[in-house]
Amino acid sequence: MWVATILLMSRNIVDLTQILGLHFWLGSDFHGYQILTYMFMHDSGNPLQDGILGAMSMSVSHLFFNMFSLWMFGMLLERVMGAKRYLFFYLTCGIGAGLVQELVWHMSWESVLATINNVPTVEIENAIKVGAINANFLNEFYNNLVTVGASGAVFGILLAFGMIFPNMPMYIFFIPIPIKAKWMVIGYGAIELFFGITGHMDHVAHFAHLGGMLFAFIILMYWRKKGVFNNIHGLY
Repeated sequence: MWVATILLMSRNIVDLTQILGLHFWLGSDFHGYQILTYMFMHDSGNPLQDGILGAMSMSVSHLFFNMFSLWMFGMLLERVMGAKRYLFFYLTCGIGAGLVQELVWHMSWESVLATINNVPTVEIENAIKVGAINANFLNEFYNNLVTVGASGAVFGILLAFGMIFPNMPMYIFFIPIPIKAKWMVIGYGAIELFFGITGHMDHVAHFAHLGGMLFAFIILMYWRKKGVFNNIHGLY
């Protein structure tokens, strides 16, 4: 999908991100199926401006680490959960991440619009109340709120790995000693929460990542209650 998106955009045929990426639900470009399709997309850059190779080079590392994490951690989880349950888990984490992102957009779009226009949020709120902001302008703004990527689902996979195999030693680049999986997952979650609250790296959907982890936790706790993983010591 990533390659197809870049190739089709480079020929100015169609932008698959606009069709399959997750849009803000208030915008006219939002469609219900996007809550599923967005997680199979990836940032494609601007191939019309940067060329095919330029667009690929800007996002290939992110895509690689997403898919590498999915393979490395997901492989073990699929063996534990079984293929069908694992597929359900992965897709539900991705859908949950998308729902959380929609909620965050719904709660913050006015402040985002205010930041773009360099005015206080209260001015935007008042302008909307008195009808000073054109409806077409608002719709165009809504339609520009788009997210794509598997990161939310992958973060759900990471949390599941940390809960099921909490004491497995993990080796992370530039850290000379092994770190237990549970601490790695807690660290990732804390970093995402910090970035999300402070607005650092605001082009990244940090709360969607946390949403994937939240839904993963809910599913695992439900399965734990039902005794699905009685043979997995890590959940207890």
